[in-house]
Amino acid sequence: MGIKVAKFGGSSLADAEHFRKVKAIIESDPDYRYVVPSAPGKRFDGDTKVTDLLYQCHRLVESGRSHEEPFRKIAERYTQIAAELELDFDVTGMLNETSEAIRRYKNPDFAASRGEYMNGVILSKYLDWDFIDAQDVIKFDRQGSFAAEWTNEVMGEALKNHSRAVIPGFYGSYPNGDVHTFSRGGSDITGAIVARAACADVYVNWTDVSGFMMADPRIVKDPKIIRELSYAELRELSYMGATVLHEDAIFPVHKAGIPTNIRNTNAPQDPGTMIVMKTSGDRENGQVITGIAGHKNFSLLSIEKAMMNSELGFGRRVLQALEDFGVSFEHLPTGIDTMSVVIADKELVTRKDQIIQRIQQTCQPDTIEISAGIALIATVGHGMSRTPGTAAKLFNALYEAGVNIRMIDQGSSEMNIIVGINIEDFETAMNAIYRAFVKD
Repeated sequence: MGIKVAKFGGSSLADAEHFRKVKAIIESDPDYRYVVPSAPGKRFDGDTKVTDLLYQCHRLVESGRSHEEPFRKIAERYTQIAAELELDFDVTGMLNETSEAIRRYKNPDFAASRGEYMNGVILSKYLDWDFIDAQDVIKFDRQGSFAAEWTNEVMGEALKNHSRAVIPGFYGSYPNGDVHTFSRGGSDITGAIVARAACADVYVNWTDVSGFMMADPRIVKDPKIIRELSYAELRELSYMGATVLHEDAIFPVHKAGIPTNIRNTNAPQDPGTMIVMKTSGDRENGQVITGIAGHKNFSLLSIEKAMMNSELGFGRRVLQALEDFGVSFEHLPTGIDTMSVVIADKELVTRKDQIIQRIQQTCQPDTIEISAGIALIATVGHGMSRTPGTAAKLFNALYEAGVNIRMIDQGSSEMNIIVGINIEDFETAMNAIYRAFVKD
């Protein structure tokens, strides 16, 4: 028998109906051995996530006020779920104990973690599986950084004692035992950590979409689902804004060579997206690209100087000026006598004039200019390097759509081409690239 680890997001465990769907999925495949739940998400537009209510509780407690009102809403959610699932355990006792602990500890991470904790307890009762508290098996160092190898050792030993178990997502503990959380969306990370420790055959991430889409559906109408992509392609797409998976959730399973399957709890018959170490190369309908993703709100720092290419240390001095003011850069396209640096607008809000002055002092450029209002679009796919004319097709699509290209950057792997365009052309460009490469 193989081992599968399943993670279910907040939308997949928002109410009793979704709990039933989750149980049906788990019971349909005996290979499922470990389940990682998120806290209950929104049930409808205007609803509030349990985690957000828990943060409200902490803020009230921190300011010396009663957290009774938001916690009442939390209690109603869990009580209703347990009642509709006909669970026979002391839900009220668990809720009272949690409310008192939030008031006593006054710790925002502890408060936020209780959504996953209580959902994990309820799910373990419903599945009749063991419960493992993430506080005991997910480890952070004293500075709050995730301790990957320590966790893998502790988690691996713990899993040996449980043939089937529920482990809540999102949180772990410092060396002294105090609760610490990952950033929002961190249950994805927990799922990947469990999969690595369990030496799973597959990590299945159940959410409310049927996999990764080739483009943002808010911009491109009805984009196709990506059936298979590599971890390298996923990294490129996630970096540029694709958000189905938490970025940090890639590393543990990638390191262990475990494939990840993105599936839809509400459409379990859909195969979803399989993320693998290396794709088969057999794209649907000879598809050249894997996906398109983009970000807005960048600035382009353009520097010109005659004979720049022969001036030793020029590029280092430009980047040193950014580092001196705590500014990171995104991309660095260069020419013989020109150098461009792409920087997020938020990095330049208070430092633009200082950076320009420093570069003028240390580099003596002929011209230096910062242009705001830039958007970046990445076209990603292993097939691009093997297919002649890919770049020509992309640039021609933008030309025909009337989009002016401000910057071009291609990685050494030839797996992606990034273009910088004016921000007002972002949606037009995304659609033009998609139509050029994707067959109906």
